[in-house]
Amino acid sequence: MTHVSVTVDDGHLAALDGVVQGLRARGMQVDQVLDGLGIITGSVPPGAAGALTAVDGVVSVDEQLAVQLPPPEAPVQ
Repeated sequence: MTHVSVTVDDGHLAALDGVVQGLRARGMQVDQVLDGLGIITGSVPPGAAGALTAVDGVVSVDEQLAVQLPPPEAPVQ
């Protein structure tokens, strides 16, 4: 699964539940809805993130990048 953050435009903040339903209908597993920010986080199957942009009110869909630090005992590079 690919973890994504979806940004909703200001005009659809009052109808955020409808945007969430639209995202779920296109295969997104919604993890968190940040009402005040207009951001919805969750995951989609690989290659399915592009379909989320078709949902009314969606401004952008961004893949969440993972960063992993080496253990403390690892040599400095």
